[in-house]
Amino acid sequence: MLRPTSSQHDLAKTRRTACTSSFCRLVGLVLCSNASMVYFALDSLRVAVVTTLACSLLLQAGYFGRVLFFADVDDL
Repeated sequence: MLRPTSSQHDLAKTRRTACTSSFCRLVGLVLCSNASMVYFALDSLRVAVVTTLACSLLLQAGYFGRVLFFADVDDL
């Protein structure tokens, strides 16, 4: 049997997947640390949930802006 060789497209896809998983870990770390700091500082679950949702929206907007403005033309 012949083994398929990897092309540049496959390597780019692997790199993009690795970057996405590290981004997801970073977002999870930021959101969890934000929620725990707000909860322990203010002792209010409601404020912790609201600030975590606001932080999540800001991170999503930043990611969308990054993808929108820094996307490589070849990827489109």
